[in-house]
Amino acid sequence: MKKSFILIIIGILILAGALFISRNSNQKTAKKTAEKQTQVNVVLDWTPNTNHTGIFVAQAKNWYKEAGLNVTILPYSSNATPEILLHSGKADVGVGATEGILSAAANKKPLVSIAAIIAHNTSGFLALGDRGIASPKDFDGKLYGGWGTAVESAIVGAIIKNSGGTGKFENIALGVDAIQALESKKIDFYWVFEGWEVIDARLKGHNVVYFPSLDYGIPDYYTPNLITTPKIIKEKSEILRKFMAATSRGYEFAAANPKAAAQILIDGNPKETFPDKELVFKSQEFLSQRYMDRGKPWGLQEKKMWEEYPQFLLNAEAIMDAKGNVVKSISANCPIIRKTP
Repeated sequence: MKKSFILIIIGILILAGALFISRNSNQKTAKKTAEKQTQVNVVLDWTPNTNHTGIFVAQAKNWYKEAGLNVTILPYSSNATPEILLHSGKADVGVGATEGILSAAANKKPLVSIAAIIAHNTSGFLALGDRGIASPKDFDGKLYGGWGTAVESAIVGAIIKNSGGTGKFENIALGVDAIQALESKKIDFYWVFEGWEVIDARLKGHNVVYFPSLDYGIPDYYTPNLITTPKIIKEKSEILRKFMAATSRGYEFAAANPKAAAQILIDGNPKETFPDKELVFKSQEFLSQRYMDRGKPWGLQEKKMWEEYPQFLLNAEAIMDAKGNVVKSISANCPIIRKTP
C-alpha cells in the first residue's frame, strides 16, 4: 500500500457507535421538542428508494422536529448533484458514493462520509439467463451497458479476470432502460444494486442471473453513504449530531420494521414515484437485513473498508482529477470518514 494513502488512514477518526451521538443522548433528545427549528437540507443521490428509508422514517415520526430540526429532503438532479449542493452551501447532508468521495478528495474538494447506509456492498452484475452466461468469465468479449467510467472498467475487468477470463469487454453507453437494452441485445450485462434492480427484474418475470462483486475478489466498500463537508462539520457540528441521532433512529426502525418502514416511504412520496409497491416492500425486506451487522450500530464504518477498496481503485488507475489525469495517491489532508472525538 502506498505510503501517502496509509497516511490518510492513520489520520482518520473511524465512525463508531451511533455516529455523532450516543443512544442515551438520543433518547433524551427525543423526550423534548425544541422551541426553535433549525433548517437542515438533505439531498438525495437518486429518486427516493429504500436506501433512503431511514431519513423518511425519521421525518414521518417527527424525530427531526423533536431534535429541533426542520429537515427538507431535496430531490436529486444531475445538474445539481449532492457534491455540488454541499460545497455550494445549499445542502448540509447528502447521499453519496465512495467513488465520489475519493474523486472529491483527489480534486481537493473533500467530502466526509458520516455514516454507511448499508453495512456491505450489495451491488453486482446482471445478465439474462438464456445467453449462456454462467460466470463473469463469460463477460469476455461481451457488451457492458454503463457510463464509460474508469471505475467501471476496473471493476468489470477485475471480476472477469478473477473468474478465469481475459478481462476484455466493450463498454456501451446506455441510452435506454437497461433491462430493455438486455432484451433487445444492445448490451449483455450491466451493474445493478441487488436490493432494487435484481428484485425488480425478477418480479417482472425476467429470467436473469446475478453475480455479486464481493464473490469475485472486489474489496468490500460502503455505498451509499451519508456525506457532508469538513466546513459544514466545523460550523454545524451540533446540528449534525442532532440530525444523525434522529436518522439513526430512522434506520434502526426500518431494520426492525421493514413493512411499516416501506409504507412510510411510499406514503412520504408522490404516488407516481412507486408504481410498483410490491417492489418497495420486497426491497425493504432485503435491505432491512443489511443496514447493519448483527450486534453493531447502524452507520458504523470500519478502517479496513476505507483501505482496501480505495487502494484497489488507485492501483487500477481508476481515480481521475478534473483534467482527466490519473491520480496515484490522495492527500493525507483530505478527511474521508469521521466520528465524534
